[in-house]
Amino acid sequence: MLTHWFLAAVHLLAFALAFWAVLVRGTAFRRLADGVGEVRSVLIADNIWGVSAVVLLISGGMRAFAGYEKGADYYLHQPLFHLKMTLFVLILLLEVAPMVTLIKWRIALARKAPINTGRAKLFTRISHTEALLVLLMVVAATGMARGVTFG
Repeated sequence: MLTHWFLAAVHLLAFALAFWAVLVRGTAFRRLADGVGEVRSVLIADNIWGVSAVVLLISGGMRAFAGYEKGADYYLHQPLFHLKMTLFVLILLLEVAPMVTLIKWRIALARKAPINTGRAKLFTRISHTEALLVLLMVVAATGMARGVTFG
C-alpha cells in the first residue's frame, strides 16, 4: 500500500514539475527572442522538462501496467485514459522541433559555434501549448481517480 501511495505521489509531483519546467522554458525562449535572455536558461529548463517527462512516463507506466493501481484492463477501457494518452502523444509531437533544435544548440555550444535563435518565438508558443496540455492531462487523471465514465 505504501508503494502505491509513493508512486502516486511521485507521478503527481512529476506533473507539477513538468508544468513548471515547460512554462519556464517557454519564458526563457521568449526572453531569448526578445534579446534579453540566455541560451543557458532555456537549456536548464529543458533538462528539467525532460527529466520530469521521463519520470511521468515511468511512474505512469508502472501505475497502469505493473500492478500498482487498478490494472491494465481498467485503464485500457477508460476513455479518460485514452484522452490522457492522446494529450501525451500531442505533447511528444509538438516537442520534436524544440528537441531537435536544442540538441543542435548543445552541440554548437560544445563546439563554440554560433546558435541560431530565430525560432525562439515559435518555441515559446509550443512550450506554453505543451503546458496547457499537461494541465489537461491532470484534469483527465483526476477524472479517472474519481471514476468518471462516459456513456
